[in-house]
Amino acid sequence: MRFGVTILPEYRWSEAAPRWRAVEDLGFDHAWTFDHITWGGLPDSPWVAAMPTLTAAAMVTNRLGLGTFVSTPNNHEPVQFMREILALDDISAGRFLLGLGSGAGLDAGILGQDLTLRQRIDRFHEFTGLLDRLLREDHVTADGDFYGAREVRTLPGPVRGGDAEPRVPLIVAANGPRTIRLAVDVADGWMTYGAPVETADEWWAVLAQVCGRLEDTLDEKGRGRHTITRYLNTDAMPTYALESVGAFEDVVGRAAELGFTDIVVPWPRTTEPFRGDVATLEAVAATVLPRWRS
Repeated sequence: MRFGVTILPEYRWSEAAPRWRAVEDLGFDHAWTFDHITWGGLPDSPWVAAMPTLTAAAMVTNRLGLGTFVSTPNNHEPVQFMREILALDDISAGRFLLGLGSGAGLDAGILGQDLTLRQRIDRFHEFTGLLDRLLREDHVTADGDFYGAREVRTLPGPVRGGDAEPRVPLIVAANGPRTIRLAVDVADGWMTYGAPVETADEWWAVLAQVCGRLEDTLDEKGRGRHTITRYLNTDAMPTYALESVGAFEDVVGRAAELGFTDIVVPWPRTTEPFRGDVATLEAVAATVLPRWRS
């Protein structure tokens, strides 16, 4: 099992930088930030952009994976976004993890986008497919319903390169059948937050359903069940995963039973959401992480 922390992009960099350094110093494997125009959980909070934040985080860390939770077609266009991705991957020496999702209605509305849910899913499939090509190929041309490209040069290409890691890892957030199929077709990793439900039992029941859907799709596509990393984002849990060390250990055990390879928890805040104590995060790092290392 690997472990990560989400740091919301609500802080001035002078406040944020020590948190990113602390995540690495505590021994976590990766750290993430939200890539939204705004977030419904904190609609009146200050909010800064994800890609510059991760670039700054790359400069104050050395080994930590750095990811977006999640980048979407709401506020990114594939050709332009490819350039940002390549720059960040280079600056971080290949540590960037590209989380992708279809995008929430809140951001779409703020940007004046009037798309149905089906249209947003269609756009996401096209967005992800083109981005995958742009991160693998050079001289890319494409004609789609939402995006186009004309002989796009993609030099210098990703830092990692080679057959084993041909591009920046794509981690697709998916619950529904269509998007899970997309994850199985093109992604290196799959991510879910379950669903915003009332009780923990309901949340775990949703997770069991979507995990079963993923495994059925892997079998259908002839892809081995261990060929995709599985990220559990705990920010939609009805209770905070870092309420106590014991509560977090319970989350880890139940997630492991469902086949998750990675768990991500929000950095504790002094107010809701994610109200908690940094001392609990530190205790988890000292006691729980070593016991569950893969």
